[in-house]
Amino acid sequence: MRLAEMEAIALNVGLLIFASFIFFIIYDLAKKSKAGRFGTFILFFALGLGLAAFLVKTVVVEMIGGGGI
Repeated sequence: MRLAEMEAIALNVGLLIFASFIFFIIYDLAKKSKAGRFGTFILFFALGLGLAAFLVKTVVVEMIGGGGI
């Protein structure tokens, strides 16, 4: 396995772990603030939108071809 392939796999795994941790933080914030069902939905929507934009940007850059060597 080449170094570039290992880096690509590590990046994908790292982003998955990062996204999972962000969703855990949002869930914990909703639980501790006793937000209720609607408040939890709003928290996940509003705070998750920033994470989604980051992930979409990564995908778009890869599709355009700016991420390759």
